[in-house]
Amino acid sequence: MSEGTLYDKVWDRHKVADLPNGQDQLFIGLHLIHEVTSPQPFSELRERGIEVPYPERNIATVDHIVPTRPEGRERPLADESAEGMLTALERNTSETGIQFYGLDSDKQGITHVVAPELGLTQPGMTVVCGDSHTATHGAFGSIAFGIGTSQVRDVLSSQCVAADKAEVRRIDVDGTLDEGVYSKDLILKIIAELGVDGGVGYVYEYGGEAVHDLSMEERLAVCNMSIEGGARAGYINPDETTYEFLRGREFAPEGEAFEERKEYWESIASDDDADYDDVVHLDASNLEPMVTWGTNPGQAVGISDPVPAPEDLPEDKRDAARTAQEHTGVEPGETMSGYDIDVAFLGTCTNGRVSDFREAAAVLEGRTVDPDVRALAVPGSQTVKSKLEAEGVDQIFRDAGFEWREAGCSMCLAMNDDSLEGDERCASSSNRNYVGRQGSKDGRTVLMSPAMVAAAAVEGAVTDVRDMEVDA
Repeated sequence: MSEGTLYDKVWDRHKVADLPNGQDQLFIGLHLIHEVTSPQPFSELRERGIEVPYPERNIATVDHIVPTRPEGRERPLADESAEGMLTALERNTSETGIQFYGLDSDKQGITHVVAPELGLTQPGMTVVCGDSHTATHGAFGSIAFGIGTSQVRDVLSSQCVAADKAEVRRIDVDGTLDEGVYSKDLILKIIAELGVDGGVGYVYEYGGEAVHDLSMEERLAVCNMSIEGGARAGYINPDETTYEFLRGREFAPEGEAFEERKEYWESIASDDDADYDDVVHLDASNLEPMVTWGTNPGQAVGISDPVPAPEDLPEDKRDAARTAQEHTGVEPGETMSGYDIDVAFLGTCTNGRVSDFREAAAVLEGRTVDPDVRALAVPGSQTVKSKLEAEGVDQIFRDAGFEWREAGCSMCLAMNDDSLEGDERCASSSNRNYVGRQGSKDGRTVLMSPAMVAAAAVEGAVTDVRDMEVDA
């Protein structure tokens, strides 16, 4: 008899109790900690004399507030608030025995980049973090979601969290992605089709030929942006791509233990006859590079498609579209091709991995950034940075005119010095284009794939990367 979806199986295996308020108490296999949402929970534990019972299931790094300029990382940090948060995390992890990858570690980086590359995230896990983009880890076939500050406290003190079980929507994507089209385009298309609120009350299970063909790093990008579509989490069933990615990683099992674990991982995949609360079918065969025209990730079009006129949209989306178009300065009926940019930003927990920089480097090689464009390349972790430097990829970026930075969240949310200025327009590989997200209330953010960011940096405007000759 069918047990159902991966979500059902993992949830049931981690459920500890039925709570009086109707929620379930879940045991958490992996808790990721960063400097912004952790000081208060640790303080509360200290005040109450509560110890962390499972320090080995908690891993910390610093990412949101760290400067990405090498000279800016000298201690104490110039920003007093940032230094205070970093100092607090150093103390809190030291006192509780939690592994911390700080600025002196060659493994420091964005939590959602660090955990996968170390093999910490594995199929069948429950993963939480005080950050909404925890959905990223669902790429391994785990149930991963962001939690609030009070829940961070709960996990630290009990390794459990109170949660509501969601419904499951299966998103089947048929066909294959064409050259120059990437997983970032796929998830932007899904969000554009279903809406930024379309996933409320659901977790998304991604499947189909196009999803199956994605690499692990591409799958991470898709699951990362599930939250932008309103879903609580997003996941992909584990398969050989998952297992091969995990082999040999620091925290993954080895040898016979790996094979034994693999049997369990395969058992928690959704059954062929699993029942879903909703099923959506999409075709990736004719998908082209996607670009946002507005102020949420769902306001996106293919590069050759016209920006919609507000009056042509459903009534409940018209006012938001008018406001967004006034802010971004786009014209209905025109395409986003040729939209001038001032800044190009490559990085984040969505697209700050090795393959993202390789794809962008293929576009940049032999070319130079437009003289009017400020271009930043910010690897998602020090491991990513070191690997790219060993390959010489960093030199391609430097030669082209990009600033090559240290690892951190950077201009995704501008909690450090990396920020838009005034009404600058930014071609960004990040996940959010809300007003003020990149540090300026007048700034305009255009989301796209890393290759498209590189093309925009060279041309000084949004450009179809498929029109540029790129060596394979």
